[in-house]
Amino acid sequence: MNIVVLDGYALNPGDMRWSELEELGPCTVHDRTAPDRVFDRAKDAEIILTNKTVLDADTIASLPKLKYIGVLATGYNVVDVSAARKHGIPVANVPAYSTPSVAQMTFALLLELTGHVGHHAQTVRSGRWSKSPDFCYWDYPLIELAGLSMGLIGFGRIGRAAAELAGAFGMNVMAYSPSLKSSDCEGRTDLHTLLSSSDVVSLHCPLTADNQGMINAESLALMKSTAFLINTARGPLVDEQALADALNAGRLAGAGLDVLSAEPPDEDNPLLSAKNCLITPHVAWATGAARARLMDIAVANVRAFLAGNPQNVVNA
Repeated sequence: MNIVVLDGYALNPGDMRWSELEELGPCTVHDRTAPDRVFDRAKDAEIILTNKTVLDADTIASLPKLKYIGVLATGYNVVDVSAARKHGIPVANVPAYSTPSVAQMTFALLLELTGHVGHHAQTVRSGRWSKSPDFCYWDYPLIELAGLSMGLIGFGRIGRAAAELAGAFGMNVMAYSPSLKSSDCEGRTDLHTLLSSSDVVSLHCPLTADNQGMINAESLALMKSTAFLINTARGPLVDEQALADALNAGRLAGAGLDVLSAEPPDEDNPLLSAKNCLITPHVAWATGAARARLMDIAVANVRAFLAGNPQNVVNA
């Protein structure tokens, strides 16, 4: 079958190979595909792999040869899965590949907010320590994590991995999820209690119509002024203007974000200039180990489809 990868660069910018996918059929890999180029590139495809290139209902309907869509990610909101089902096209995602890496980034952001390692390392490189009259200095309060409370919104694989790391740092863990049972987490609580009691609130839930903008002016007002917000989940979970306002007014101590509502962000995104706001360019998933797992599972998904036993199908 003819295979087309619409946007393979993020997964493989040149440090990996597509050879195992190419063994499954004629394969064309595009680094990126603009919306107006999707039809031309995909019109003869029987198998399409996409990461962030949108496949909406009209696009799917315009591709009569299409038999399978593979998403090079866990989230699959870029594909109209209902439209694909209508046309008998299975859509498969890649679950769980990035769990250790995203949990790690959660704490990388938190440790920078509490320890300011990057800032102080840069001041040393600029010569400040060499000129210091004292053997040490610090520009911000240095915060110990042990004994602090970490509230996890979402308690799937990544939330559980973050909870394990929090425990290793000596933190007290609370968790909220609409589907969470008391047997799943000793620290299960309601959202109001989690927001008002946590020293760190970390988002690990999928984006849905119900929780879009859940971190807003009202929920931020419940949080301690000394608390930190971490988001390695999805940008639209957060009302960005409300978060910027809280940071700039000192109603929140800091935020560490790996995701924004628009990616790349608009230059006037208020969080780009907000106080004590760390933003990384959606890289929590992108360690070499995680991308290797992503590639392996994505290829295995295609192989399973070709064998007549599709796996990880999200629109069955």
